[in-house]
Amino acid sequence: MDSLELTDQDPLEMLYDSVKAQRRLISGFGGNPKVPKEKFLDAQNPKHVAISLNGEPTLYSRLSEYMELCHSHGMTTMLVTNGTLPKVIEKLDTLPTQLYVSVDAPNKEVFDEICRPKWNAAAWDKFEQTIDLLPSLDTRIVCRHTLIKGRNMNPEHIPQYAALDNRADPDWIECKGYVHVGNSRENLTAENMPFHEDILDFSRSLAPLTDRKLLDDSPPSRVALVGKEIVPIPIPEATMYFPDDLGIAESVKHLKIVQ
Repeated sequence: MDSLELTDQDPLEMLYDSVKAQRRLISGFGGNPKVPKEKFLDAQNPKHVAISLNGEPTLYSRLSEYMELCHSHGMTTMLVTNGTLPKVIEKLDTLPTQLYVSVDAPNKEVFDEICRPKWNAAAWDKFEQTIDLLPSLDTRIVCRHTLIKGRNMNPEHIPQYAALDNRADPDWIECKGYVHVGNSRENLTAENMPFHEDILDFSRSLAPLTDRKLLDDSPPSRVALVGKEIVPIPIPEATMYFPDDLGIAESVKHLKIVQ
């Protein structure tokens, strides 16, 4: 199965709603004397769009239109996918500024155990098709390994990850540590969170197997970047602009006010 019947929001409406929600999110900084006014005003119109976190974005049938609108408004797009819908990625009329593919398992056995695909029995096969598709895509590619201690980052897994990375031939490989939050707490424990040094050890072992090197790392985020060189992300030139009266999203109150 490569598609689901879904009702999709209009892409321009979704873009406007996202910007208004971002404005609401940062609205409190407007009254902070430590925040430079020019920075606050500049942040009203975001420059980068992360298409991730809330489900699998390649299920959105108007994804190309949405990304094209983002680029037309002078915004970069970062699309994060689990890679189980290769036909969708292959048929995109507009590619993201940067495409992240979650490579969270070194083989099918670990993939089925960790990712637990619910509706696509051939998920691993589809994922491998995406891996082999990546070298043909004319955009920045990142293979992201979310590492879970004791589950998917054992020493024997490293050459298997390297084999997948070499097939994908990405611009960069991101090795990041699992964080014990959200629904994952039902299946994993805090002990499954690797230390930053574990991430660095993994990355240093992986890098030479992919003819790359450790470029950078961030201890607070428990993440390391493997690649050949760091290249700044290009910002598209705007040809469209947000309406002057776009406004801000309405406030959402989650707690009752006690008087």
